[in-house]
Amino acid sequence: MKTVWNFDIYVAEDFILTEFAGIVEVLRLANRINTTPVFTWSVRSAHGGMISASSAVHVETTPLPLRPDADYLFVLGNADPALPALSLGSAIGNYTSRQARVVLLSEAAARYISEHENALDGHTTHWENRTVLMERLGLFDTKATLAVDRGAIITCAGMGATFDIVLAIASQHASASTMTTVTAILLHERIRHFNTLQPFSGQAVTVTGDPGLDAAVALMQDNLEFPLPISEIAAQAQLSKRSLERKFNGMMNTTPNGYYRGLRLNKANNLLLNTDMRINEIGLACGFPSGFTTIYRQAFGMTPNAARKKGRPK
Repeated sequence: MKTVWNFDIYVAEDFILTEFAGIVEVLRLANRINTTPVFTWSVRSAHGGMISASSAVHVETTPLPLRPDADYLFVLGNADPALPALSLGSAIGNYTSRQARVVLLSEAAARYISEHENALDGHTTHWENRTVLMERLGLFDTKATLAVDRGAIITCAGMGATFDIVLAIASQHASASTMTTVTAILLHERIRHFNTLQPFSGQAVTVTGDPGLDAAVALMQDNLEFPLPISEIAAQAQLSKRSLERKFNGMMNTTPNGYYRGLRLNKANNLLLNTDMRINEIGLACGFPSGFTTIYRQAFGMTPNAARKKGRPK
């Protein structure tokens, strides 16, 4: 079973730093919280070397491989959808032919749309680029949503929506509790659905998340030190216990107890790596009055003392 997922991040000159951070920081935080890394990434460009963001930050890159082994390729935009470096053509095919998924952000998505205007299925890009496509090329079939998933190719509005898309993708490979903690660290209220409309597009097509499930998760997050019984959480969320279990299983692929335990362990791991609290104090603060060391070792593959000596993952 695959345990580590590899991301290639393609940047062109004057790439958008917000989008770069949206990818790297979500993956980095997920690795930090999970202790054992789940994600790796490599920064790529057309020819390798130092590439500058529009904000004058520089990153070192390596060329796109002819035989890529990444699971995902993210292509970042910049301020110019006509930039030749965003026209990847066969390079995208090198990834999709190996079952990798390609995520095109903002101007990179606009460039792809302009080069595939006869495609049957609509794609999306940032609303500013969408306006240009409509006015210059007469392409009215582009979507106004944050992202469009067409299997091998995902087009995305980019900018702040990059965080939503990467959080959603990472959630397919890391535990739900880990990704909830990542979202909280980023102060990101919730992961918006791909179908959420961009500004200037009217009201959202769908509401992100399930109201009952959201209420249950909020109760769990507010009661980590003194965990509530699952039956009480269900009742306060106006659900039956069985209904709550079905929602967790269907939408998060876990049980309410498993998710709740994961949230508390993630809090414990944060306290362990970032405070001088004693181990037993951390256990009590996270709702583990007994057996904390055993529970922690089962979750993270090492004792709390060993994790503390190892220190915060880089």
